[in-house]
Amino acid sequence: MTAIELPIVCCAPLAAPVLDEEEAVATAELFKALADPARVRIMNALATSDEPVCACEFEPALGLSQPTVSHHLRKLTDAGLIEREQRGRWAYFSLKRDAVEKLAAVADLKGVCC
Repeated sequence: MTAIELPIVCCAPLAAPVLDEEEAVATAELFKALADPARVRIMNALATSDEPVCACEFEPALGLSQPTVSHHLRKLTDAGLIEREQRGRWAYFSLKRDAVEKLAAVADLKGVCC
């Protein structure tokens, strides 16, 4: 991607009959955004929270420094998976509804094998 990353616009289910190049690239970008254990844990924390989570809560939970947490939050935000809300000097994050639906659709492999 370019220096300014754009949200992942279109992905296709892995079980689609055929993925064109654009769909394959978009799907790979989605997986690339999740290709770090800290980002997966951030997504898990947001998925299990009833309210947006303050960025400050991720540092102790992940055992990472503030700049590293910010980096991971930015990657997830740039990919369009989470959204950021500024409240005073603190940033709060939550899952984007369409991202949850997109992830569920892309990963749906029920009934394709075995």
